[in-house]
Amino acid sequence: MTTEAPHILLINPWIYDFAAYDFWAKPLGLLQLAAILRMHGFRVSYIDCLDRFHPHAKPKDPLAKNGRGPYLKTRIPAPRGLEALKRRYCRYGILPQWFDEDLRAAGPPDLILITCLMTYWYPGAFETIQAVRRVYPHAPIILGGIYATLCHDHAVSLSGANRVFSGPAEENLLGLVGEMTGFYRDLRFDPDDLNTYPYPAFDLGRRIGYIPLLTSKGCPFTCAYCASPFLNPNRMRRDPAAVVKEMRFWHETYGVTEFAFYDDALLVDAEAHAIPLFERIIASGMRVRLHTPNAVHIRKITKEIASLMFQAGVKTLRLGLETFEFENRRIDRKVKQEEFLKAASCLLEAGFQKKQIGAYLLVGLPGQSLDSIVSSIAAVKRTGITPVLAYYSPIPHTALWTAAKAASPYDLESDPVFTNNAIMPCASFGFDWSILTRLKEMIASESHLIGRTKKRHKL
Repeated sequence: MTTEAPHILLINPWIYDFAAYDFWAKPLGLLQLAAILRMHGFRVSYIDCLDRFHPHAKPKDPLAKNGRGPYLKTRIPAPRGLEALKRRYCRYGILPQWFDEDLRAAGPPDLILITCLMTYWYPGAFETIQAVRRVYPHAPIILGGIYATLCHDHAVSLSGANRVFSGPAEENLLGLVGEMTGFYRDLRFDPDDLNTYPYPAFDLGRRIGYIPLLTSKGCPFTCAYCASPFLNPNRMRRDPAAVVKEMRFWHETYGVTEFAFYDDALLVDAEAHAIPLFERIIASGMRVRLHTPNAVHIRKITKEIASLMFQAGVKTLRLGLETFEFENRRIDRKVKQEEFLKAASCLLEAGFQKKQIGAYLLVGLPGQSLDSIVSSIAAVKRTGITPVLAYYSPIPHTALWTAAKAASPYDLESDPVFTNNAIMPCASFGFDWSILTRLKEMIASESHLIGRTKKRHKL
């Protein structure tokens, strides 16, 4: 058995895509694993291929203070089967020579952990693995994350990793690392109790512009388009006091004022969780700005919760509406029309501005008509809040996967790259710049443009 603590290198890989932007995007799961490894005595290092603050990068980011902004991008050939699409395919992140330098500077690792978020981002993860092999050909590599979980067989067959791990890794991480390094440690936290987890190792990054917060895991809803029940089947919540304690740590130690909730169900069981959480944030006196990029459940919004969110400092509020079609609604059962209208009224009455509140509308669902999208945009605008288009990406292990495969001209089963929402793989109207531009114009303009758009597309 090895007595010296092994060196574990964790890598957030490049994104290969038609579009990517740092909108509260951090590899929270990977950095949680880094913190767990440190807790148990491992030597840990981290390389972020998406690092917008790399020493070789030019300091030109106007949003550097709060951490959001564009990634460095390099145009590369589109994947096979998508060459004819009139969009530029790019590598998002640092240049390969910078990554090579960072790998050598980190020193030889005993084990490498690489994540991959979106299923269709796997080409960037594969290229990262190949780049690592050129520098450290004998270092074992474990690939994990959402792609490895949803597309396990694809990853095993083609990634080049020594091991592909599916599902949440917290409980099995130390055993897996022990198998591959000979260095075993007993768990010093309870994988079933989020309150015992160490804070994610955001300090390993070059700059902390904002902090993602995970106050709960899992979601009680089973929406047809969402893989949350498959990825996190067990519902867990943190103590609100523990969440505020973590916020205070990052705020006082690193001066962080921007926090983004990563929860799938932040407002579920609000009396026991969200209400005391926002009350404690208000009572703490911290001047912070809060954001909900993953969307909150509309049904749970009351006058009390709207007021608490406003007072606590929520600045970017996203609602999980998905469509304004409430009759024969098959994609989910999480909100009714009267509940949405009531929530919108409560939020505006609490003091939120139209530009702060966005209602996600799914675009490109199997069998969805353009007329349906146009109608949803118009209906949301009438409530006084902002429609936000969310392009549908078909996901394996969801209820909508079979219908998605039937609706798409691409062979979704053969290659996850075809599930990319940027190509609108299941839209009845296909990928069409003119249609997407018109939809965005409708959101930004007065209602008379809606009529012109309907006429143009014969809706």
